[in-house]
Amino acid sequence: MRSHLLNDTTAEQYRRSVTDGVERVAAKIATTERPFTGVTVDALAPAIDAIDLDKPLHDTAAVLDELEDVYLRDAIYFHHPRYLAHLNCPVVIPAVLGEAVLSAVNSSLDTWDQSAGGTLIERKLIDWTTERIGLGPAADGVFTSGGTQSNLQALLLAREEAKTDTLAKLRIFSSEVSHFSVKKSAKLLGLGQDAVVSIPVDHDKRMQTVALARELERCKQDGLVPMAVVATAGTTDFGSIDPLHEIAELCEQFGTWMHVDAAYGCGLLASLKHRDRLNGIERADSVTVDYHKSFFQPVSSSAVLVRDAATLRHATYHAEYLNPRRMVEERIPNQVDKSLQTTRRFDALKLWMTLRTMGADGIGQLFDEVCELAREGWELLAGDPRFDVVVEPSLSTLVFRYIPAAVTDPAEIDRANLYARKALFASGDAIVAGTKVGARHYLKFTLLNPETQASDIAAVLDLIAGHAEQYLGESLDRAS
Repeated sequence: MRSHLLNDTTAEQYRRSVTDGVERVAAKIATTERPFTGVTVDALAPAIDAIDLDKPLHDTAAVLDELEDVYLRDAIYFHHPRYLAHLNCPVVIPAVLGEAVLSAVNSSLDTWDQSAGGTLIERKLIDWTTERIGLGPAADGVFTSGGTQSNLQALLLAREEAKTDTLAKLRIFSSEVSHFSVKKSAKLLGLGQDAVVSIPVDHDKRMQTVALARELERCKQDGLVPMAVVATAGTTDFGSIDPLHEIAELCEQFGTWMHVDAAYGCGLLASLKHRDRLNGIERADSVTVDYHKSFFQPVSSSAVLVRDAATLRHATYHAEYLNPRRMVEERIPNQVDKSLQTTRRFDALKLWMTLRTMGADGIGQLFDEVCELAREGWELLAGDPRFDVVVEPSLSTLVFRYIPAAVTDPAEIDRANLYARKALFASGDAIVAGTKVGARHYLKFTLLNPETQASDIAAVLDLIAGHAEQYLGESLDRAS
């Protein structure tokens, strides 16, 4: 079994095996005609259930053959221009190369003695990002597994900086369309059920700062502690960006930690045209960025950034076998001192490879393209009487629903849109997401692929309308 260990004696086998795998994936991507095959759980599960994991195949080529049947054939391919569903981006080749390198070397970014160069590369990228944001010379941060972990760590720091022993008094303020991880973080941090105060949004799905001011004042009057305000720069459903400057003013007035969840909108940090949409983010105490959303990186690649590096001490724990306190005095850089994780992948390498190959302007150009595509999509939807579109895009998301001319019952229209999404997914021709606006069901395009064209959007809208009309026709037949 030692023949499977990667070392000096198996380097050639490693080269052949990885090359075989890369060639198969490349061939699959080159010939994929739809984002999905439409396979069902009932059709795919038996093939996987039938595999006996206690009877290995002993050959990576045979394993790859098997993988074709249980994974590669039916995978969801985000690179396809008609994958329009969630915040999944196609990935750039330099980042995929970085993924191959980091997986083979297998550095762990917790301590210096496990990843010397990796530690410094991650720190350099953190400094690069905080400079792009404008957080100032005392800023710092650390890579994380994703936006949920970044938000959790930011709110942990805010909780500790609030300096109160009565957790039940702490309140977090976020818009009613903020990410679910805000409420999840409150629960994990031991705060009460009512800890998160939802602030209403305006027509453009941006936090209403007048309502925020009112709730902050009420919080103070009730003897409670306004622990943090979470502003969103790119909501998951609408791509909306909260008024950051106005929120910053209120946070300063009430002595409240300001966190900006820019997991989606962080692509604007590299934008050549729309960087101003993030104006005010530089006033935050902490920021979440997800490079694996709008920097075209493979999952996972995310970070939490802070204005004051000293606040990261709230995540520090010294273990004698790993990062003893004396290492701080010896100026040995251990990233575990800043992180909620211990063992941690060198995910920063992917972004490093991307920047060193493409540059920030290359990333920004791609993100600007999808923002422009969303504008074209908005114009298509706004001019099409078959659809109702909710808001003009701030980033690259469009929320809409099919409105039949002959049906007025909102519940029936809901069912038609739900059916259309499900039927489209089953066909494999395209994939779109869904959400609710108020009590009504809507569909969603999340546009993160520069290869997607306005013609793709128009074609998918026709497919949606066709499926919805089929449902309504069958519904009328059943009713009669």
